[in-house]
Amino acid sequence: MSTTGATADPLAALGTLPGVAEAVESMRKAVDRVYGHRVMRRRSNELTAEAALRGARGSAALSGADWALEEVRRRTDFSGDAEARTMGAALRLSAEAGQLLSIWRQSPLRVLARLHLVAAASNEGEVGRPRQQGEPVDEPLVELPLPSAAEVSGRLDGLADLIIAGGSAPALVTAAVVHGELLALRPFASHNGLVARTAERIVLIGSGLDPKSVCPAEVGHAELGRAAYLGALDGYVSGTPEGMAAWIAHCGRAVELGARESTAVCEALQRGAA
Repeated sequence: MSTTGATADPLAALGTLPGVAEAVESMRKAVDRVYGHRVMRRRSNELTAEAALRGARGSAALSGADWALEEVRRRTDFSGDAEARTMGAALRLSAEAGQLLSIWRQSPLRVLARLHLVAAASNEGEVGRPRQQGEPVDEPLVELPLPSAAEVSGRLDGLADLIIAGGSAPALVTAAVVHGELLALRPFASHNGLVARTAERIVLIGSGLDPKSVCPAEVGHAELGRAAYLGALDGYVSGTPEGMAAWIAHCGRAVELGARESTAVCEALQRGAA
């Protein structure tokens, strides 16, 4: 994503692309249905915890650890094979997201470094900082060309400037750009997908769209499937108006599906079934 020659608020300009306003409105209605449910008035903490678990499961599925929800609930050891470690990283990130909201708007790069540190659960040299030139990236499910370390640095700085400056763009647009840019750049040596989806959630929570974090987009991304996810990402990377609009709409649909999942949880709680 380049801002060269762009308007003072390039993210707001993305909100005017064909179909984006409709995606924003459809998503908002889905979110409002969850927040309007009577269960939210009495048991919102339970719903937040359940959404965090389901969101982590969905994000891990997109990174190659597609476990049943009950398996995630049952397990206590996430230090075994690669899938278990991926699931553990997703769970840690889901728990960490809410702790970083106050820092995000002032220092987004600091938050991204923290997210990578939490995901990697390691103090090795390449953890918690953008990769350097020549360092490999372990992100096998995203096969796009890998930007150079210099390009990563410049684009991360540009993204951070946009976040700090704020603007009038809908939360969905900002969240989709943060998510897409991090996936396109893969700035860390590992766990970029997990970090990107967590950053998307932080934007949605911090914007006030989903303040109680009960509409996990990760659930929707997983439900839409990896092929659709990567296809939409191709649109983002293309930089064309059509591609950008398709990616934003895809992210909006993911939030809608996350909201639908939480609405179903509300109904189950109301019936005493969950």
